[in-house]
Amino acid sequence: MTQAKDLSHLLSVEANSRKASPLKSAFVYYGKPGMTFLGGGLPLADYFPIEKIQATIPKAPFEEGIGGNISEKGFTDIEVLKRKQEGDDSHIELARSLQYGYTEGHTEIMDFVKEHTKIVHKVPYEDWDVIATAGNTEAWDSILRTFTTRGETILVEDHSFSSALETVNALGVNTFPIPMDAEGILPDKLSDLLDNWVGPKPKLLYTIPTGQNPTGSSLSTERRKKVYELACKHDFIIIEDEPYYFLQMETYTTDKEARKGKAVHNHEEFLKAMIPSFISMDVEGRVIRLDSFSKVLAPGLRFGWFVGQKNLLERLVRLHEVSIQNPSGLTQSITNALLSSWKQEGYLEWLIKIREEYTHKRDVAIDAINEFCPKDIVSCLPPVAGMFFTVHFDASKHPKFKELNEEPLNIEKSIYEQSLKQGCLMIPGSWFKAEGNSVPPQTGILENPETKNMIFFRGTYAAVPLEELAKGLEKFGKAVKIEFGV
Repeated sequence: MTQAKDLSHLLSVEANSRKASPLKSAFVYYGKPGMTFLGGGLPLADYFPIEKIQATIPKAPFEEGIGGNISEKGFTDIEVLKRKQEGDDSHIELARSLQYGYTEGHTEIMDFVKEHTKIVHKVPYEDWDVIATAGNTEAWDSILRTFTTRGETILVEDHSFSSALETVNALGVNTFPIPMDAEGILPDKLSDLLDNWVGPKPKLLYTIPTGQNPTGSSLSTERRKKVYELACKHDFIIIEDEPYYFLQMETYTTDKEARKGKAVHNHEEFLKAMIPSFISMDVEGRVIRLDSFSKVLAPGLRFGWFVGQKNLLERLVRLHEVSIQNPSGLTQSITNALLSSWKQEGYLEWLIKIREEYTHKRDVAIDAINEFCPKDIVSCLPPVAGMFFTVHFDASKHPKFKELNEEPLNIEKSIYEQSLKQGCLMIPGSWFKAEGNSVPPQTGILENPETKNMIFFRGTYAAVPLEELAKGLEKFGKAVKIEFGV
């Protein structure tokens, strides 16, 4: 296997100024036989008031399914003690997890996620690694501080996660939105943009390539390859933010009988069905993957990890040493105990069941849109991954379009308010619009007269039970009919 390319020239001024902590370097002697360790402010574990933590978890291979009523035989108990018992090498004992240290993440859980990454992504160069984060939101903030300096420009999708955009804005970094269609980034538009760029080119592309938030789009393998080739040609790093990667689903069909036979049945089929990730095609070490348990286990765990080349991850470790220090020790102990119980095979089984659940919920949502929303007004492309769907409108078809100054955002506001009156909250697409420009400004690349009057709303099928999901979309359909006089 090849080695990663040296990309240290893309680091920020802040990242290049960071030095290894001499205090941290002394911790290699902690616990060494014969060493009286008087060098660190570590309270004795004897004084930690938690002796053990216990949890009841579903038992792999989840023959009774997930999310519903599971019988007692479908569960198992896990337990983590303050001190390891003899012969127990799989758990992260509380005396260790509740202590300072382990910025990179505790060995046991990081070994698990690294093996998981090998199984799923097969990173094609040798010197890659994984380090722990407190979830992708924190990870994105750390990425920006490590690779960008105030006044620089990064590439983002035309519509993107609003919190991610605000993180960029607060750091004084400019965003340049890349044109998208229903399948995500348009590589040809990105190529034209970069070939004609004036001034210093961006060092980062931030993308949510699978089940994109807010659009629900997923980049095809072919588009990912083209975007990666552009990264190599124009020397930038791809940040793939992938909390929804394992929420990939079967292709939507209106034939309810045909749905029954559409599923993955084993690990091999499941892995083969996954869209290849950017990290899986990265031969130069210019992709950093933000991964997380938030959407497949629980958001409140606040545990995720970077995947990338070791030289770049080392700079992120230096930042974490003086910021988050490490993700929650309790989270690491209990999550590791769960994963140790399931093992890699059980975790894949869980992900397969998650795929089944989200496929069904997506189907219910799209069925409801087809039933309750007028087809000549609303369009909706069924997503193939993620938690979100979008319904699109041509604002010029609204009866008050001229009265509202032929301004699409006025129509969006009117539909939003009517939807609230009917008791359904859908999020206006403009709330996710990426603004900004390069320095000096680029012109012409973003102009698209065909989409001038198009607006959309983002909904999710993840947050409510199935019966409430269908009722909510019936309310939204009623709001649409009222607004358009149908």
